[in-house]
Amino acid sequence: MSLADVEQAGGGAMGMIDPVSLRRDLTGFFRAHGDATAARCDVLARIKELNAQARSAAEEKLLHDGDGRACASFLSATMDEIVSALFDFAATHAYPRGASQTSEELAIVATGGYGRGLLAPGSDVDLLFLLPYKQTAWSESVVEFLLYLLWDAGFKVGHATRNIDQCMKFATSDDTIRSALLDARFIHGNRDLFESFQERFWSDTTRAGARAFVEAKMRERDLRHERSGQSRFLVEPNIKDGKGGLRDLHTLHWLSLHLKGIAPDEGKGEKEVLSVAERALYNRCEGFLWTVRCHLHFLSGRAEERLTFDVQSEMARRLKYRDARGLRAVERFMKHYFITAKRVGDLTRNVSAALEFEQLKDAPRLATYFNPASWVVRRQVRRVTDFVIENDRVDIIDPKVFERDPLNVFRILRVAVETGSLLHPNAYRRMRRAARSIDDGFRENPDAADLFLFLLAGSTIPEDALRRMHGADILGQYMPEFGQVTAMMQFNMYHHYTVDEHLLRTVGELRAIEDGVTSEELPLATEVINDIENRRVLYLAALVHDIGKGRPEDHSVLGAQMARTIGRRLGFSKVERDTLVWLVREHLTMSLTAQNRDLSDPRTIQDFVATVGSIERLNCLLLLTVADIRAVGPGTWNGWKGSLLRQLYYEAANKLRDDASDVTVPVPQQIKTAQDELRTGLVEWDAGDVDDVIARHYDDYWLRTDLPTQVAHARLLQALRGSDDKFVTQVSSDAFTQITDFIVVAPNHPRLLSVFAGCCAAAGANIIGAQINTTRDGLVIDDFALEREFDEDVDEERRSSRIIKTIDHVLTGRVRLIDALRSGEQKISSRARAFSVEPTAVVDNTVSDQFTVIDVSGRDRRGLLYDLTSAISDLSLDIISARITTFGERAVDSFYVTDLTGKKVIAPSRKEAITGALLEVLEDTR
Repeated sequence: MSLADVEQAGGGAMGMIDPVSLRRDLTGFFRAHGDATAARCDVLARIKELNAQARSAAEEKLLHDGDGRACASFLSATMDEIVSALFDFAATHAYPRGASQTSEELAIVATGGYGRGLLAPGSDVDLLFLLPYKQTAWSESVVEFLLYLLWDAGFKVGHATRNIDQCMKFATSDDTIRSALLDARFIHGNRDLFESFQERFWSDTTRAGARAFVEAKMRERDLRHERSGQSRFLVEPNIKDGKGGLRDLHTLHWLSLHLKGIAPDEGKGEKEVLSVAERALYNRCEGFLWTVRCHLHFLSGRAEERLTFDVQSEMARRLKYRDARGLRAVERFMKHYFITAKRVGDLTRNVSAALEFEQLKDAPRLATYFNPASWVVRRQVRRVTDFVIENDRVDIIDPKVFERDPLNVFRILRVAVETGSLLHPNAYRRMRRAARSIDDGFRENPDAADLFLFLLAGSTIPEDALRRMHGADILGQYMPEFGQVTAMMQFNMYHHYTVDEHLLRTVGELRAIEDGVTSEELPLATEVINDIENRRVLYLAALVHDIGKGRPEDHSVLGAQMARTIGRRLGFSKVERDTLVWLVREHLTMSLTAQNRDLSDPRTIQDFVATVGSIERLNCLLLLTVADIRAVGPGTWNGWKGSLLRQLYYEAANKLRDDASDVTVPVPQQIKTAQDELRTGLVEWDAGDVDDVIARHYDDYWLRTDLPTQVAHARLLQALRGSDDKFVTQVSSDAFTQITDFIVVAPNHPRLLSVFAGCCAAAGANIIGAQINTTRDGLVIDDFALEREFDEDVDEERRSSRIIKTIDHVLTGRVRLIDALRSGEQKISSRARAFSVEPTAVVDNTVSDQFTVIDVSGRDRRGLLYDLTSAISDLSLDIISARITTFGERAVDSFYVTDLTGKKVIAPSRKEAITGALLEVLEDTR
């Protein structure tokens, strides 16, 4: 496309390069200096000036009209003029051809995206220098001179210099090069040479190896998705290489060109690849993605393809989104993006499958051909259903299948699941059209409910069945509550996926537990799932537990109300509906209790058991909690969370069983039993030494400390007594839980927790839990749980040694802790700065019978725990235990404290002072 074409298409005159004026300027520089090399500085300055003006004009127009495709076309046409003018300068003034060289020819060809006439602001300029035969001294000199001019002018240029035979050889052996040459476009030079290349390329290369090319592009697509993230609903998506991104449209473009000889958005009778509606969808999706991509390149100043959190809000502002319907502007923009990605996925999957099927339809798979059982299944399907299986794809027998019986949209999925078949693209397209006819009558149909529940809870691959349903827009139509959270993102760093994607993954995680796939990692969940009495309630809870999101109300409460309606439509009994509603309402209770409450405090278990009420509900809640956390995203689940959930589960299960049998062990008996067990655990010790250790602990220690920890504490207490050191430590790390346990025993020091937190922050270690015990003789035993950083134990031990050394240097005054903290990187990461987190601090005396619990929440930053614990110490409070949790950019910490007399904090003025001091810490934006 020429600049004139761009202007006529709406590019506008602003920033246009006048090719005549540009060549006159370059010739003037040559004449002024008398030499092309001497004129380079002036040439480069002029090119840089014109390019800056063009880019500025392109961005200004993009901000005005929001047309990214026009922006990319304009930048491509600008680049054409620059390349052409510089080539003429090189061929005319730097290396003019003599009389003996007049037969030498060269064609400059744009390839790849640039060949399509689209150039993003930060993209590479891909050039092919096409030769008629072998390279000559003249062509080599001109190409080299031109390339160095382009590089020195600041352009990123990818290039190749080949003759036609070489192009054919590489295109035949390399599918990536073949794809790039499919979009070859003449820029300048000898047009006849380019047309000779085109004629041979299309006659020789694209007419052969069609099946191999299809398979190669499909493999390439799968590998690309694996590198950029398997889901198109990652909340920081790659708009070029991710699922549903521009490269998926490019794949469709290449397949269409290679197999049909036309671009997918062209309509040419029998050759057309897309219907009229699909062409319109293709153009809308491509236009939106190009707009986002051009804005992203301008914003970042480079070829950035990831929509990271720190640019999403500015992107929404540029695209003129506004807060509305309970969603922030950035969330509305990202919802539009994810809907577009879904449409791209649907379009490219269906059309690519159709093109692929054309290549495979005459060649059934040998495994199917020689397997008699497969033929039996195919005949059975054809005889008793409205479907047929061809080349392992389920198709409809006639176009009226879904109109004749709408329930067939579920039946075809059941056939696909039971036979392990794919859906034929024709059937998939018809399903999408049929989705519009799903109405209240269909939703209330008991037969539809039975088919849906089979796909959800009876199928061996429920996530796959639901994804096919969702891709065809059937799931959101059948369950409008689910449709409301389709493509909805939550603007935070904790959730990796959109709400609908998270819900589908939760179902998949649940099925993986049931299939034993995760048995080594989740032994308790794998055991418990076999005891579930009503699987369909559990699976439906997994699918709908977050459907209340995106509203001002508490999503758990609102979601529970929606779940009751869904359960009624699906024919659940009252008991089933009550359990479903309870699971949705309480789906966060177990994880929050495990991560934010002291599980050794009897009140914690008592309150949790009162909420749960039965073993069946406890089992269901455990499974839903585990699946929910694991479905949040990579790295969200870890062994530490698993160990906390197991501890809470066992404590609650024992309490439920004790309550059921009316057997309650008196506290004095519990203490005596714990002490007797310690004597057994230290059987090799002298009895007097054991009695001495027992006498040093307060009564509450025995109620909230397990035997292995008691034994470790006892050995450390003995070690400190016989040592001149100021403190002793024990470090143990568990690869399964991904936690490093760190125990410090030292003379009681009100700031020991702060010191440790600061040393860990200085070393980059992340504390996720702390338990503090004081002894009757003035010692403190601090148990810390650190998030494990290294896979190898020896590396983790080395890190622990560095932390111990830092603690020693701080306690002995050789290092000032504040200096160690300040020597690190900035406290708040650039990604976290994209979020606004309202700080909160609550002083609560109802959570524990013995302690005041302080719950704080705010934006996470390096050194936050040190600052919080220092502030608490300054307030003359003793920290008995702490729970440290991070949800993306949000830190949620809980501290169990007493005043210096060991009592709860009761006075309103004291509580107000605590809240004020901690809010001041949380509001620190360093």
